[in-house]
Amino acid sequence: MALFKRGTTGKPGEWYYCIRHQKVEEGPECRAADRLGPYASPEEAAHAMETARERDEEWQNDPRWRDDEPPATR
Repeated sequence: MALFKRGTTGKPGEWYYCIRHQKVEEGPECRAADRLGPYASPEEAAHAMETARERDEEWQNDPRWRDDEPPATR
């Protein structure tokens, strides 16, 4: 018998998007490495990949995080 039970964290009413199964879940069903969230509603969770793409694009274009320029020109 295992001393520590490894389980998912979270609770009902929290919504997640599983990137492995490409589906919305209430409460975490899949492991943390395979999901995005929590989100407040199933609709928000359904748009998780779109939200992630938008945020990634914002971060890539943020001048504070430009590694291709020398520090003196920032």
